[in-house]
Amino acid sequence: MLIDNLKAFTAVATAGSFSRAAEMLHLTQPAVSKRVAALEEELGRRLFDRIGRQVSLTEAGRVLLPQARRILLDLEETRRLLDSLSDRVEGPLVLATSHHIGLRRLPPVLKAFARQYPAVELDIRFMDSEDACRFAEQGLVDLAVVTLPERPSPLLSCRVIWDDPLVPMAAPDHDLTRGDVTPQRLNAHAAILPPSGTFTRGLVERAFLPLGIAPARILETNYLETIQMMVGIGLGWGVLPLSMGESLQRLALEGLTMGRSLGWVTHRERTRSNAATALIRLLEAQRAMSGRLSEFPPMG
Repeated sequence: MLIDNLKAFTAVATAGSFSRAAEMLHLTQPAVSKRVAALEEELGRRLFDRIGRQVSLTEAGRVLLPQARRILLDLEETRRLLDSLSDRVEGPLVLATSHHIGLRRLPPVLKAFARQYPAVELDIRFMDSEDACRFAEQGLVDLAVVTLPERPSPLLSCRVIWDDPLVPMAAPDHDLTRGDVTPQRLNAHAAILPPSGTFTRGLVERAFLPLGIAPARILETNYLETIQMMVGIGLGWGVLPLSMGESLQRLALEGLTMGRSLGWVTHRERTRSNAATALIRLLEAQRAMSGRLSEFPPMG
């Protein structure tokens, strides 16, 4: 039973899609399908039902999934234990991060890391913070650098590296930039926000609730850069990190304070490879530069 076939199977089961699994593994979709088919042939069991674009585990797939994850975790744990016996920083490092953090926060850290540790095979996987945390919890990535959940799983260790204040913004020529901003005026215009169910949308909604902010029309997109573009061309007002306010105008509303924490996440019980430890050390240097002094408080 090839390890690569088990990795393909668990990736499809986790992502619920062959195409998303292919993106995660940096493979083509046919390659992922071929590996899953080879595993099904070896076991003599169909592992997924494929109905249209829907992919779901069969009974055999549901039985295999926890066993496959345990096999992969045991192999990774063995590799890390052996690697940690030496001081060498080398080998694979699977890093999950969001597009926003990967574009705006990580470049100087990764540049320094690549220069200092050229023997590390860095595998960067871009995904939503929610998926990255789930992957870390399942042991599918070594490290995630993401928007931190307010109530992290007890299986995860989380550490704040950057504070990320969020503010409502609009294009300079938007109607909301003229006169006082009130909840009623915000509600009368389209809002552009991250999708429901995301960490960022949840904290925004909790900040909106006591002020009675409930826009009648909401446009959703996963990418903050897309929200910035849509707000900039006047399709609505949006909530963005303060650091993305270039060419936009902040909408000041008394009593509205929003912010999220960005940082790293690992499985609490997973042995860290020397490569993961080295990257965390560089991230901690960023934390020290930003003046952070306290641990991310456990919640939940």
